[in-house]
Amino acid sequence: MILTRQYFSVHIKRNLAYPWFIYGACFHCVFCSYNPRLTLKQENAPLLYNRNYSHTVLFHQEGSMSLFVGGINNVLHFDVGSRQIVEFDSLTDIPPSIQSPCENVVTIIERFQDYTFVCGTNGDQPKCWKLFPRESNHSTEVVDGTGISPYTCSQNSLSLVADGDLYVAAPLYSDGTLLQFRRKAGQRNSVWMYDQWVSEPTFISSFLAKDKNDPLNEKIYVLFREKNSDTSPEADPWISRVARVCKVDEGGPKQLLQNIWTSFLKARLVCGIPRESLYFNRLQDVFIQHADDWRDSQVYALFSSSWNSTAVCIYSLAELDFVFEHSTFKGYSEAIPTPRPGMCVKQSNSIPISTLQIIKDHPDMKDWIHPIQKDTPFFTSNKNFTKIAVDRVQASDESIHSVLLLAKGILAYGVLVQDVYILMCAL
Repeated sequence: MILTRQYFSVHIKRNLAYPWFIYGACFHCVFCSYNPRLTLKQENAPLLYNRNYSHTVLFHQEGSMSLFVGGINNVLHFDVGSRQIVEFDSLTDIPPSIQSPCENVVTIIERFQDYTFVCGTNGDQPKCWKLFPRESNHSTEVVDGTGISPYTCSQNSLSLVADGDLYVAAPLYSDGTLLQFRRKAGQRNSVWMYDQWVSEPTFISSFLAKDKNDPLNEKIYVLFREKNSDTSPEADPWISRVARVCKVDEGGPKQLLQNIWTSFLKARLVCGIPRESLYFNRLQDVFIQHADDWRDSQVYALFSSSWNSTAVCIYSLAELDFVFEHSTFKGYSEAIPTPRPGMCVKQSNSIPISTLQIIKDHPDMKDWIHPIQKDTPFFTSNKNFTKIAVDRVQASDESIHSVLLLAKGILAYGVLVQDVYILMCAL
């Protein structure tokens, strides 16, 4: 594997976190429609890839040297330190009578409870595998993957493990319909969305904003794009959103929103040049730069536009949350009841019906969410970037810099913008 790197004038003192980004790009090379270019070793024997894959899933647990790579019918456990394949798991539960062009395409890899949780399309019959460590003496378990994994590799899906619970977005039906964000398994009740809250969504990312001092008010944020209800000729057919639910939400009472989120709110993400009426409306990828205080965390969002350009906008999580806490509700003009819709409560099934009715009928915030740099995007390009990652690094003069990585297909590009170094790597 040969990497061509362009370095900038800053000298970095330590190893960067971006090797995960680089390894991911390498594996994408391996599994895409280009010829394989990566060779690894397994027990001192070279492991060569002789098949072109068009879909991969990567999972890296923070603080570890392990990278899990899911392709078709298998999962690789790759140790970055030794550059060895630690484990190679073959996964398929397709009956011999089933013929599928996607076979078992791995769509989800998460560390859940005491095992690695892997899900795949399994020939249009989604299945999940519980992969236990070798030393545990547990055999692999296979469970139903409906509502966790999509049916085909072309359908949208999303997964998140937060505080012992599994959150997913995947279509319930094989035609791709009823795609929504749910809590599917774990310590709390399974809850899902009201069907009319979103329109033809594509889920991009989700994360938990941890608050050690107030765990009751911890919230999960979901970033996605959906069909625009504005059908005027000048309107973009798609708009970008961020939604918020409470981690402790367990659904409403029997009368209303039973087993449905009682705290779901959504707001529009804005990224553009307002003075020129130019907006990048199609969210492509997201990277969260977490801070010790969740209010200081930042959301780096990559957008595309109808004129084939891309932009990066940066959002403050504190400002984002401010909109949910103080904006009025779109289409609702009466007095806001107490507790305010979207507020986290210990027993969500005790929330008054008046509050739940607003959540059900008016979850959209009237105010929009603007980036920190409001007049123009942080970065724009005429290249169609599709992936973003960010790292914080220390230079030899002890100063701290952000390294922003943008990828297009199998290439990662970089540009120096203000105090942020955007890395360029050609693979």
